[in-house]
Amino acid sequence: MEFSKVIAARHSVRQFQDKAVDREIVDAILDQTQTAPSSKNSRSSAFVVVDDKDMLEALSEMRTYGSALLKGAACAVVVLGDTTKTDLWIENAAISATYIQLCATNLGLGSCWVHVNGRLRDHKDPSKGLAEDYVRDLLGLKEAFKPLCIVALGYEA
Repeated sequence: MEFSKVIAARHSVRQFQDKAVDREIVDAILDQTQTAPSSKNSRSSAFVVVDDKDMLEALSEMRTYGSALLKGAACAVVVLGDTTKTDLWIENAAISATYIQLCATNLGLGSCWVHVNGRLRDHKDPSKGLAEDYVRDLLGLKEAFKPLCIVALGYEA
């Protein structure tokens, strides 16, 4: 697809078909995302692909608002930043997440960014902690890897 058409076609998709995405397509998206620019070429972004329905449902519960759509996605990419590589991990991870969404659009998939970093699990009850800590515990992430967002992927309903 012509790049200007990819940009025009990309939009947030919150409802997906109950249809798996071939791993080759997800791998192609991640391969292309590896070319995203990063501060001083630090390559500080990392990714965890989740396609297990139970895990997607658990991720959908990370926040009381805005994350429920993950339950219906075919898969999701957790976008992480390696804080040991640069202090600009947030910017690098944001660029990577954008590449994921543009690549997904180019390959016929819908996507939606679900923010993690700095978000409360329950916006009415701060005592329930941060979405970041929930995701970290659920996925067993090392301390150096901070989740910025989760990109839901699938075929648009």
